[in-house]
Parts: sequence; C-alpha cells; structure tokens
Amino acid sequence: MKLRTGVALVGLASVGVAAAVGYGLLRQVAPILRPDGCTATVDGRTVSLDVEQAENAALITAVAINRGMPARAATIALATAYQESKLYNLESGDRDSLGLFQQRPSQGWGSEDDILDPYYATNAFYDALARLDGYEGMRVTVAAQRVQRSGFPEAYADHEADARVLASALSGNSPHAFSCRLGGTPDAATTRLKRSGLTPRADVVRREVDSVFGDPPLGGFAPGGVRSGHMRGSAHYDGRAVDIFVRPISRANKIRGWAIAHYLVAQADRLDIKTVIFDDRIWTAGRKSGRGWRDYDPPESSGDRAILEHRDHVHVDVYS
Repeated sequence: MKLRTGVALVGLASVGVAAAVGYGLLRQVAPILRPDGCTATVDGRTVSLDVEQAENAALITAVAINRGMPARAATIALATAYQESKLYNLESGDRDSLGLFQQRPSQGWGSEDDILDPYYATNAFYDALARLDGYEGMRVTVAAQRVQRSGFPEAYADHEADARVLASALSGNSPHAFSCRLGGTPDAATTRLKRSGLTPRADVVRREVDSVFGDPPLGGFAPGGVRSGHMRGSAHYDGRAVDIFVRPISRANKIRGWAIAHYLVAQADRLDIKTVIFDDRIWTAGRKSGRGWRDYDPPESSGDRAILEHRDHVHVDVYS
C-alpha cells in the first residue's frame, strides 16, 4: 500500500466533451484532460513519473544537495529507490521493510514512523552511503548493494540510466530539463497575511525551501515591501510570492537555482504552486503546464533587468 506524504519539515501542509466540440476547443482543454505527470529529459532520454514519484525523486535529490553530496550520490539513491519502491513511500514490503528504500526497523534503520518520513529515510540512506569510502567511483549497483544488502544485488543496475537523467535534471546540472503537467486548480484558501508578510500557502513554500535547501537567502515581499522592478499585478503585492536568491550570479549558483526551481515544480501540486520563474524561463501550472518551461518575456520596465529576468533569484507564487 502506498502512502503519499509531503515533506515533514514545516508541519503542514467529470469532464465530459460533447462529440460536436470543435478541434480548437478540444486542443484548448486537452492539457487539462490528460493525466497529471512529470518528465525529465537529458541527452535525448526521457523519464516519465507520476506526481507522487516526482515529489519523492525531487526530495531525494534535494537532500543530497543540502548535504553537499555530488549528483552521483543522488543517482545511487534514486536507482535504489526505483528498485525498492518504484519511488513510492510504501507502508509495507518484504518482512518489515517500509518506505522509499524499504528499510527495516529490525535492522536498525529507525522506527516505523521514522522510516515512513521520506526526509528521514533519505538522510538515513545517505548516512550509510557516506560511510562507504570511494562510493563516487563505484558502480551504482555496487554502492547501492553495500548500503542495502539486497537479495538481488544486480537489480539496481536496471534503473541506473533513468536515475542519471533524474539526478542531472533535479540537481540543476541540466537546466529547464524537468517539468510537470498539472491540470487541476486548488480550492481557494485564506489570504490573510502571516507575520512574514505572506499568505499561508506562500509561507509554507518559504519555510519548506528554507528547510530542504539549507537556509538559502529568501525574500517574501508583502504589500508596501515590493522592490523596484516588480511589475504592477505581481503576486508580491498580495503576499503570494517568494523570491529565493542565488547571488552572486555564477555557474554554481545557476545550477543551484535550477535545482530549487525544479524542486518547486515537482512539489507544485502538493504546495499549490502556480508559477515558477528562473533564468528567463517560466513554468505555469494549469493549461500551460504541458508546454513545460517557456521563454519568459517580461514587459519593458525601468527596473533592474536581473530582477525582471529572474537571473539572480527563483520566483515562486502560489494560488490565491
């Protein structure tokens, strides 16, 4: 049985078409009718995930980034979770195996509740991996087996290619390579601002990024606290937006920015995220989400172009 869980870090959080409908309308509603899902494409190879798998894959990769581990570590962890659980947080398994990595309480991995927390389980995996001297140079299946001690040690190799694609995209090393198609629109929620100057939904996003990525500089702008360069109508004016800075602009920070941007897209369904913008690219939930990352064309303004083009920060805003 699968257990879909969000990151336990911040204490959260029939369409019918008549036969006579014309082609134009069908084309307009088609992205909404298709099932939600996510893809990562790197070097011509595409990996498709459902939304729950994408949430877990993004978390596994983000934890590696926060720990300062290389993308290779994320590849090993993702290949392992693919084999053990298909990237689902499972409530059961062989004997007392549980969770993303099918870790066993009886073997000292933690309590049942611990293992069913994806954040805990992922860190436990990386703790064990980090103790392997030279794991970066090991074959994926060898490193995974030394951590897991599976009865099927070569099975991890079956997922190495897909794991590499996901690790490259979700770590930010392959920019705008990960996207999700999300057709639904969440119900309206309270817009009363919290002490942060953000709506509750936006504040959850702020706190989650802070927790997952290890305290990057964050800026949430409430009415009256909007920076020069924010256009009228921006979600910052009503507290629905957060800016996550990756200054100074450099190759390393660009990679980090794309890791954060991809993570937010992967969690967009769970966190009610509407828009993510970074490095002059935009992803939007809903009807346009099937188009993935699009060129961002802000209106002309006298403001700072780095702000307008979002090259020094990831912009994320949530639904009202």
